[in-house]
Amino acid sequence: MGPAETTATEPTEEAHMAAGPWFFCLKHHTVEPRDGCAERHRLGPYETRQEAERALQTVAERNEQLDEQDRKWEGD
Repeated sequence: MGPAETTATEPTEEAHMAAGPWFFCLKHHTVEPRDGCAERHRLGPYETRQEAERALQTVAERNEQLDEQDRKWEGD
C-alpha cells in the first residue's frame, strides 16, 4: 500500500456528534457543547447528547425519588 492508500479512518459525523461533554441550557432549552452558555444557566455535563436531552426529565425523576424518601423519613 502506498502513501496515497492509507487506511486511516475518520470519525463519522454520528461519532463526532456523540462525543461529549454535553450540557442542557436552561435559558434556551437546548442541548449545547462545552462552548455554550455560562455554567449558571446549564445542567451537566452529560456524556452523550441523548442524556443531555433528557436532563429535565432526569431532574424531575430524581426530585420525585427524593420527595418519596423524605415522606418515608417523616413517617407520612
